[in-house]
Amino acid sequence: MGLFGLFGSKEERAKGTLQKLAKKVTERYGPPENRQKVIHQLGEMGTPEALETLCLRFTVRVEPGITDDEEKDTTRALLVEAGQPAIAPVEKFVTEHEDGIAWGLRVLAELAPERVLGDVLRELTRLGRIYSRDPEKKLVFLKWLVEHHAGAGGAEVEGALLPLLEDFSDDVRISTTRALAALAPGEAARDALIQLLLRDRDNARVRGEVLDALATLGADVKGHRPSVEALLVEPFFLDREGRVKKRA
Repeated sequence: MGLFGLFGSKEERAKGTLQKLAKKVTERYGPPENRQKVIHQLGEMGTPEALETLCLRFTVRVEPGITDDEEKDTTRALLVEAGQPAIAPVEKFVTEHEDGIAWGLRVLAELAPERVLGDVLRELTRLGRIYSRDPEKKLVFLKWLVEHHAGAGGAEVEGALLPLLEDFSDDVRISTTRALAALAPGEAARDALIQLLLRDRDNARVRGEVLDALATLGADVKGHRPSVEALLVEPFFLDREGRVKKRA
């Protein structure tokens, strides 16, 4: 057997090295200098695989908090410094991982701001079709959408958000309701919010959020007035045109 067979291929050795570095960069304990050295090492390597491994630093929380924040900001800066080659690895990270997603979105916002909205909507569309025991990832994307893209509107936004109104998690349904209100939905969203109100009639948290969203939008409840009127609680009421209003 030659040396090539004995020690494995170059690709296999590189993969093994990255696996070791991934373990070190996510190590919560031990001297912080060890993590910080690996963070810079991965940044210097600069390959797509190394940059994807570098993103793993976003997935863990270490103490003290100030050290954690500094290391994550260093990671962000190195990814941004890497430029175009970092875009695909960060997008892959945001899609495949559950933790640290907000940091990944920050990086993308600096590297390719014109792509972030599309990335968020595609991922929300995918997540809207699957069950997630932990809703946190959906909540992060919804929060990002409202905070950074309020007013985006349009059929693509509605298409990504509407399925999430049927999510298993109360928090996801509530966050989606708020997102729709902030993004000025059209008729399809109005109908979907009314259907959510009727489905969750016994869920006080969701009911209140939907009524608030409908009031914010000045939406009418045509075709559903008797059913909706029966669910109204203070400070909500219907005006003559059947629009949900909120008393000051």
